[in-house]
Amino acid sequence: MISKEQFEKEIEIIIENSLREDIGSGDHSSLACIPAEAMGKAKLLVKDEGIVAGVDFARRVFEKVDPAMTMEVLMEDGSRIKRGDIVFYVQGASRSILKAERLVLNAMQRMSAIATKTRRFVDRLEGTQTKILDTRKTTPGIRAIEKWAVKIGGGENHRFALYDMIMLKDNHIDFAGGITKAIKKTQTYLKENDLDLKIIVEARNLEEIREILASESIYRILLDNFTYEQTRKAVAMIDGKCQTESSGGITLETSRVYAECGVDYISSGALTHSVHNLDLSLKAV
Repeated sequence: MISKEQFEKEIEIIIENSLREDIGSGDHSSLACIPAEAMGKAKLLVKDEGIVAGVDFARRVFEKVDPAMTMEVLMEDGSRIKRGDIVFYVQGASRSILKAERLVLNAMQRMSAIATKTRRFVDRLEGTQTKILDTRKTTPGIRAIEKWAVKIGGGENHRFALYDMIMLKDNHIDFAGGITKAIKKTQTYLKENDLDLKIIVEARNLEEIREILASESIYRILLDNFTYEQTRKAVAMIDGKCQTESSGGITLETSRVYAECGVDYISSGALTHSVHNLDLSLKAV
């Protein structure tokens, strides 16, 4: 996983790039009709139900746009929200509030949707040993806030990108000439480059699991598109020698059955690639 420092840098890049994209040469709508000295106050109004996420991100956006703006937070990240709730108030220069408005809303609506979907999985898996993971199926350029939202929703983050974990999937294995060759080449590569990265290997059937288990230092086996019965057999075969992860078309409805097969993790790209933004508004008070 990436370090806290790397994560913070990613968040800063998202904020800077998003403000550059949105403001450009200036917010001419506000510049045209709102005096520079005008002060205002706005509230973040909820028009939906779910889990709120992005409050701390909003704070960082407001600070970036204008450090003089202040927030009064009524509901922290991870809180359950319903229509009519007020998450926070922000006050300061009216022009500054309007500059930050769209980035705050765009981010919070999407982050809240991801956190809400993640919480549904977490609630569904309650009482089992299985944890829900995100994937790299994120929106280009804003991965950090989407994975942040998964954490707020109670899920866990998989690898952040290609550089912080080794994941040998079907194409890697086929291009390398098989599972054992792929693993040996990977272990040699890590040693030669003095890299300490965990290795996950994807298995497509029980025979591939047997082959993976013949190698040492495997952190996790990814059970891709296994049936319930195959998953139970795979977990028994692995028998705690390494971690197990189920993936491939697992839905909220089927996740509990996979968890009851005994896997450590379920990964779902749907946490980030198939959500409908929660309806939030920033309204002048």
